[in-house]
Amino acid sequence: MAAVHGQHLRLPLVEVVKRTIFLTIGAILMGVGLEIFLVPNNIIDGGITGISIMASYLTDLPLGLFLFVLNLPFLFLGYKQIGKTFAISTLYGVSVMSLTTFLLHDVDPLTIDEFLASIFGGMVLGVGVGLVIRFGGSLDGTEIVAILLSKKLPFSVGEIVMFVNLFILSSAGFVFSWDRAMYSLIAYYIAYKMIDIVIEGFDESKAAWIISDEHHPIGEAIMSRLGRGVTYLNGEGGFTGGDKKVIFVVINRLEEAKLKSIVTDMDPAAFLAVGNIHDVKGGRFKKRDIH
Repeated sequence: MAAVHGQHLRLPLVEVVKRTIFLTIGAILMGVGLEIFLVPNNIIDGGITGISIMASYLTDLPLGLFLFVLNLPFLFLGYKQIGKTFAISTLYGVSVMSLTTFLLHDVDPLTIDEFLASIFGGMVLGVGVGLVIRFGGSLDGTEIVAILLSKKLPFSVGEIVMFVNLFILSSAGFVFSWDRAMYSLIAYYIAYKMIDIVIEGFDESKAAWIISDEHHPIGEAIMSRLGRGVTYLNGEGGFTGGDKKVIFVVINRLEEAKLKSIVTDMDPAAFLAVGNIHDVKGGRFKKRDIH
């Protein structure tokens, strides 16, 4: 067992090629979002990217230079904390992104309207970052710093990233102007949402847990009316100590309303909890035809 854990498993060649293609596309999109939309309009993104944009503006040195150099220390941290594959994927992604900004620096922006630039720049940038994250890399070292700090501070990774980015985005008000800082917040929010969509997909799945004395009729109704398989779990009531059956089922977001209707119609007193899940593999998640 120790030999298995100590051995680095190699990815199949097809998977390596697939990752490389999508990492390349994602990194190029990030560069396009920066040089064709945000940077010409003095709008920044969060994290190391935002610092790089402001540093490039203040020193008149190429943006790609700062993107590459400032991310290097975090590549080392990423290698130590997350692993070799992540570090290599991130190095490749950052290199392609930096090269893209070099090549596109003298290309005219698609729009000089700040509002349009913040919206479409945020969308393109978010899709690019989302693709890179989905295929095992990163284009910004902020998250790695947040992972390290969260172990020593009473804050979550998400909270630390938010604090750092609010500070960086606010700095745009001093470097550029306060309206540019507000446009930067719009771009950052849109990019954040697009990253979620790319990582989780449009067909977002949901998991539901149902506790009811009518578990078998409800389970049969879910299978026949939704075409989804259910699993019956054994539970124990915390207050009563009695045995309970818990129905577990995975659905998509369009089926949530129908599931609630089925449960309420069959047992108005049933306990129902629904939560988002990011990925589903294996089992019998595939929907069965219903008539």
